[in-house]
Amino acid sequence: MKLVYAIVNDDDTYAVTKALQKQGIRATKLASTGGFLSRGNTTFMICCKDEQVDDVVAACREFSKKRRQVVMSSEINEGLAAGAEPVEVTIGGATIFVTDIERFEQV
Repeated sequence: MKLVYAIVNDDDTYAVTKALQKQGIRATKLASTGGFLSRGNTTFMICCKDEQVDDVVAACREFSKKRRQVVMSSEINEGLAAGAEPVEVTIGGATIFVTDIERFEQV
């Protein structure tokens, strides 16, 4: 068994959730915040069979879209810049960790 942590942008949470449900894969969702822009993310915790990991990753890849967004430089360099300039950054996509799991129970 594997434990998959998939961190996706809040804008993609619904689509990823639906894709996982369609495959019969259950997930626990946790609200989280990114360290770069301090924006909202969702961290999925998914316990699945080894052979389902590729399906989980595929769902995240398909429905976690990278996008360009303009933010103020002060959001990136907090406290470092006196004047804030608009900067275009890439957000979205998914960060995925897969770990072995010794034991899994639903009680």
